[in-house]
Order: sequence, then structure tokens, then C-alpha cells
Amino acid sequence: MELKRVVMLEAERDPAFANWISHTVGGERIHHCLQCGLCSGSCPLSLWMDYTPRRLLLLSREGFKEKALSSYTIWLCTSCYACTVECPKNIKVTDLMYALKARAIQERFYPKRFAVPELAREFSRMIRGSGRITESRLVLRVFFKTAIWRLIGFSSLGVKLLRTGRLRFVREKVNRQKEIVALLNDVAATRKELAR
Repeated sequence: MELKRVVMLEAERDPAFANWISHTVGGERIHHCLQCGLCSGSCPLSLWMDYTPRRLLLLSREGFKEKALSSYTIWLCTSCYACTVECPKNIKVTDLMYALKARAIQERFYPKRFAVPELAREFSRMIRGSGRITESRLVLRVFFKTAIWRLIGFSSLGVKLLRTGRLRFVREKVNRQKEIVALLNDVAATRKELAR
């Protein structure tokens, strides 16, 4: 494997992003990071990440917004919490991954036709619309937006699931859905307030 050295310039830093990450939920202790690598060593997917969790924390802490938000690392994180458990400084690495995902979606810093951000966006839209998700509709919407041609390959599985009653297309709803929307709006307002 070829080792590449990347020089990052001071001009690429965004001090406002560095301030945001240190004030976001889970980021309060990011400046305590020793760069020991236990988070990266415990991560089962770090071999496939462009930046290990340790390096991503450093990039975020120092304000390299574009590199941090366009990284595949945040999308490969499975939220197993191994990094958080192993951290000797009690940094909530997994919470930071969630925060970075949300910010990347908000600022559209993800690869085009990438399924994970589309899944998150559609999931949120369905919850706001009816209070629940209908898995079949969610999967179809994500496939239509990301890889419609791959949907054909799953058609036989879809037919089998329909026959056994495991796949439904009826839109599910909850009672008092307006209360859920109000709650989500309050959470969004609180997040914005904390980000300032």
C-alpha cells in the first residue's frame, strides 16, 4: 500500500467549524483527544475508511471542514460504539460521527447518489409526514434516487416478501402526528441554538 503525504494549508481551516464541533453534543471533550489511536484500533471498519476515526477527530478539531464532511468515514461508521468505549478521555466519538453526518447532509457534502444520506433524508421526511416509516416505501424512494437500475436485481426478493406478507406498501400513520412534528421542530431549534 502506497503511503501518501498530504499537506494541509492554514487557508483550508474554518475556525467556525472547529468551534462548532467542540460545542456540539459529544464534542465537548474533543480537545482532550490524545491521538492515541484506540478509537481507530477498535473500529471494525477502519481498514475501509479514508480517514481513521482518530484522524477524522483531528481534522474536525482543527477546522478542516471540507475534508471532514466529505469523508467516507462518517458514512461507514456503524455506530457500534467500540471507539467510544475504548477512549481513555471519554470522548463520545460515535456522537461526533452522528453530528458530522447531520452537518454533511445539511451542507450537501456527500457523494452524489450516495445511499446513506438519501436514506437519512427520506427517513426524516417520512417521520415528519406520517409519524412512522413504511420500510418498503423508504427502500423504493432511496433506490429511485440513488440506484434505480439495482432495484431490478432485487425484484425477485420483493416478490417473495410480498407473497409471505413481509412487505407492505400501505402507508402507516400514527395518531397525534402534529405533536411529533412539534417535538422534531423543538429538537431542531435546540440544535441550532447549541451550534451558535
